[in-house]
Amino acid sequence: MSKVVVSPVGGFSLNISDIAPDKSISHRSAMFSMLARGESKITNFLRAEDTMNSLKIVENLGASVKDDGITITISSDGIKEPFEILDCGNSGTGMRLFCGLLSSADGHFVLTGDKYLRSRPMKRVTKPLMEIGAKFDGRDNANLAPLSVRGASLKAFNYDSKIASAQVKSCMILAALRADGECTYTEPELSRDHTERMLKGMGADLVVDGLKTTINPMKNLLEPLTIRVPADPSSAFFFAVAAAITDGADVTIEGITLNPTRIEAYKALERMGADITYEHTDNKYEPIGNIRVKNAPLKAITVEDNISWLIDELPALSIAFACAEGKSVVKNAEELRVKESDRISTVVEGLKACGVEVDEYEDGYTVTGGELKSSVVDSDGDHRIAMSFIIAGLKCGMEVTDLDCINTSFPNFFDILQRITKVEFV
Repeated sequence: MSKVVVSPVGGFSLNISDIAPDKSISHRSAMFSMLARGESKITNFLRAEDTMNSLKIVENLGASVKDDGITITISSDGIKEPFEILDCGNSGTGMRLFCGLLSSADGHFVLTGDKYLRSRPMKRVTKPLMEIGAKFDGRDNANLAPLSVRGASLKAFNYDSKIASAQVKSCMILAALRADGECTYTEPELSRDHTERMLKGMGADLVVDGLKTTINPMKNLLEPLTIRVPADPSSAFFFAVAAAITDGADVTIEGITLNPTRIEAYKALERMGADITYEHTDNKYEPIGNIRVKNAPLKAITVEDNISWLIDELPALSIAFACAEGKSVVKNAEELRVKESDRISTVVEGLKACGVEVDEYEDGYTVTGGELKSSVVDSDGDHRIAMSFIIAGLKCGMEVTDLDCINTSFPNFFDILQRITKVEFV
């Protein structure tokens, strides 16, 4: 699938119960099962390339993985040295978390990925891990994959992170579970907290106090997971934006995680003027419920706080900026430059191609709202860029190229989109 042409649409009403399951929680469910005794049972696991790669890696590390099409059952008696190179595909989450999980395991492991992942920086996790005794090698002094990992004894640490990153935090927490004493991790602002919630639910000795997390090593294996993966708010957000920018539109997204660290983008859209309501239905490992988004006139905002809570949604939110009255500002978002693409540059280039006034800065950009114009946008192999500009096409019509990346995170994106508008694949 090389490109897609999307037609503009008028008002629509849609209830969506089949948003892709959450990618972050799916990755973690597979990995954390390696730390448990007995059988972990996972339903609604995201069956996309990246998460299935994580599941395959878990199997290559010696776990028994049974999949009946509904429930994935994982049991493990410890991490084993694999025969295979461990391929993370396009997933930075997968590679960075496996670095933490494998850094103390007995054996030699090689982590790689696709051409995009092999160009993404990994020193943000390999450097602190090597400082506590982990053994990594790789291109650019263990900054670029393929990465070679030799499991080692890890020292206790007190790590003060200069960035708010759930990937870095999760990596270090996983390392701390097998370190030789109590560890602490501090971050400048609270990043997404699925790892802490899930590991605590499994019985890990882990205490969160504001921005500081204290972790004691595991004395025994953890309790197995029994989890239904909720819908991914990052994936659902594309259709939240679709509702917000389309006159007369009304979308309800069902069974989604309402974790406060995951719905900041919805809160930003709400500040812009979108009509959004939340309904809580469950709370075990994660708060879960429904989100309803209705169209309303949008106004410009500044986004500079809790950036790590909405970093993945900023490309889609930028489409809403382009449809709002006034100049929206994004600050403190340097993290966007080390995602699947340099998302500051790709967002700016895409919006300029659509006739939008945009200014780029090192840590963000400004978007002056106006009239989106139909254009051709190249995703640069980044699924979130591709889907964001496809959603922009609901407003003005759009041609977007390089689409294979969408299958890595949201396999049924086009199925849902075609309930709203005409989609032509070329």
